[in-house]
Amino acid sequence: MSLFQDIRNYIPINQQEAADQEQMLRYMAAHADYLERENQTAHFTASIWTVNKERTRTLMVYHNIYNSWSWIGGHADGNADLRSVAMRELQEETGVRNAVLVSPDIFSLEILTVDGHVRRGIYVPSHLHLNITYLAEAEEGEALIVNKEENQAVKWWDFEDALNASTEPWFAERIYKKLIEKCRKAV
Repeated sequence: MSLFQDIRNYIPINQQEAADQEQMLRYMAAHADYLERENQTAHFTASIWTVNKERTRTLMVYHNIYNSWSWIGGHADGNADLRSVAMRELQEETGVRNAVLVSPDIFSLEILTVDGHVRRGIYVPSHLHLNITYLAEAEEGEALIVNKEENQAVKWWDFEDALNASTEPWFAERIYKKLIEKCRKAV
């Protein structure tokens, strides 16, 4: 199935997801370069909400650009298989190698604003991330690494502590709370 069909078939759980789903599909239909970060207006990214088997804790990184504890993810960079992008980012950013996707289906979707910033000495203008999130389970005891290019720390958090650790209120209130509630319902 194509990314377009995966997004179209996704059943939104709230107004944010319904509105973002509609915008993603419109954007894909109008812009052939939606998978490339060279499209400086909007492009696809993949995130992975990684939880322990009991689904009571989540793995987060302290992100260099955002200066906040955040979920794990990265740019599609031309790859329409966002599941593999999410799993690759999990391994690269945390060292976790034995995580398993709970389902091949989209767990969540959201359009995220990214403020202009400098990356590797080059200014990146403000833009949108058309983000697809997948759910993975991992063992808490697996060795973690810090990818200094991407983050400053990697840590497992109880769900409630993860909400408080984020210094990005919109993420904590709108996205992370939604992901936590979905995890609790899926147990």
